[in-house]
Amino acid sequence: MKKLVVVFLIALSFSLTVKAQDENSGSASYKNAIGIRLGSSVPAIKNGITYKHFIGNNAIEGILSFGDGVALCGLYEIHKPLSNTTEGLQWLIGFGGYVGNSNSTSNVGAAGIIGLDYKFAQVPLNLTLDWKPELNLVSKVGFEASGVGFSARFTF
Repeated sequence: MKKLVVVFLIALSFSLTVKAQDENSGSASYKNAIGIRLGSSVPAIKNGITYKHFIGNNAIEGILSFGDGVALCGLYEIHKPLSNTTEGLQWLIGFGGYVGNSNSTSNVGAAGIIGLDYKFAQVPLNLTLDWKPELNLVSKVGFEASGVGFSARFTF
């Protein structure tokens, strides 16, 4: 657990030091965001800390989940505007994987994600509502479809 937290903090501090962000005044876009994710209680990736970094229109997201165990999820996401009328509203789709340990059981698997992402124009706040199904491959093979989550992030 301590090693995962240390790695997460090092990655966060590195991204904050390197932050080559392109601030468009009045724009609803953002380059980096960190916050919390509240999710359903069954999947390996539940409540936790979420960090998102954009590379063009695509993003990488890391989720450090904790509770009855610790898990780390990495996702590659494609973001597209939902409509031309609502600035800051995007839909996203992506894929990735996770590793975790819960009740002395190791879990490794694949994850998908689809959802809505909104960045407020005048406030450094991003909200996401998503569905993140998981396919556990190690320990016990199984599909978990109940991975619904809500994230609130500070953008920078």
